[in-house]
Amino acid sequence: MTSTMRAWRVTRDGEPTEVMNLDEVDVPAPGPGEVLLRTRAVAVSFPDVLLARGQYQVRPGLPFVPGIELCGDVVAVGEDVDESRVAVGQRVVGSAIGVLAEHAVLPAASCRPAPASLDDAQAAALTIAYQTAWFGLHRRAGLAAGDTLLVHAAAGGVGTAACQLGAAAGATVIGVVGSEAKADVARASGAKHVLLRSDDLAARVKELTGGAGSDVVFDPVGGPSFEASTKCIAFEGRIVVVGFASGEAPPVRANHALVKNYSVLGLHWALYQQRDPDLVDTAHAELTRLAASGAVRPVVADVLPFDRAPEAVALLADGSTTGRLVVHVAD
Repeated sequence: MTSTMRAWRVTRDGEPTEVMNLDEVDVPAPGPGEVLLRTRAVAVSFPDVLLARGQYQVRPGLPFVPGIELCGDVVAVGEDVDESRVAVGQRVVGSAIGVLAEHAVLPAASCRPAPASLDDAQAAALTIAYQTAWFGLHRRAGLAAGDTLLVHAAAGGVGTAACQLGAAAGATVIGVVGSEAKADVARASGAKHVLLRSDDLAARVKELTGGAGSDVVFDPVGGPSFEASTKCIAFEGRIVVVGFASGEAPPVRANHALVKNYSVLGLHWALYQQRDPDLVDTAHAELTRLAASGAVRPVVADVLPFDRAPEAVALLADGSTTGRLVVHVAD
């Protein structure tokens, strides 16, 4: 193994293409409970945009390596690592800030076997989006066969995951997208009906559900999308809040939730990784099974080479992408 590697590093706060430099740095060594991975592919995500801008809830000291989700090979393990769980030579997926590099150190507890049915790009895009959708729909909202599921940003990375998992669970999925150009992506991911964000969403959902409304809402957008959801949520419905891509965290009106008898549920997936990793293992096993059956498959819009990583993050920032963008690092 070489003693140095190439790594993208954020050197100051700003837009990705302006503040990310490709540097030669030392290959890190795994500490106790950690593993060293040779990176195959990194799936970029909106937190990478926020990390570059200095707006993410976690703010690493400058300079730092961005990237939070990857597929790679275990090349070394630190002390106290259970090698029955993570072993040298194993192809794994994992998540931690600092993976947009040729090698990355991760906690062993955050690494899991990469599904054999997925290629490197698909596997890199599996963990955060599909875990978020799985926990939001099944752990928090108790989605059941026959339910109606409304998914906002249904052509995005986490939105396509929610559509696929909703359809796999036997729900009727209504997807909301920002433009007609994105509608086919949502349909291909399992949305039976696709609405535009510019539509009168509350009226259209009630029309599609015979006035009953949606049993479950999966909302990574916030702002007006959340407000529309409160107007078309069913009796005993559940709105799962997973993010605020609109930039607006809307107020939750307790009096409205009381009168209409619905629930608003927060979902912060990283807390499960911190507090109950065994439950994350269970979800990963189920996602691996669904991937093997063909029921779920990450939607990879494009794979860019390693030297174009800032471009991948910038493309994500402008909101025009569908599915996931992945940076190829090595075969």
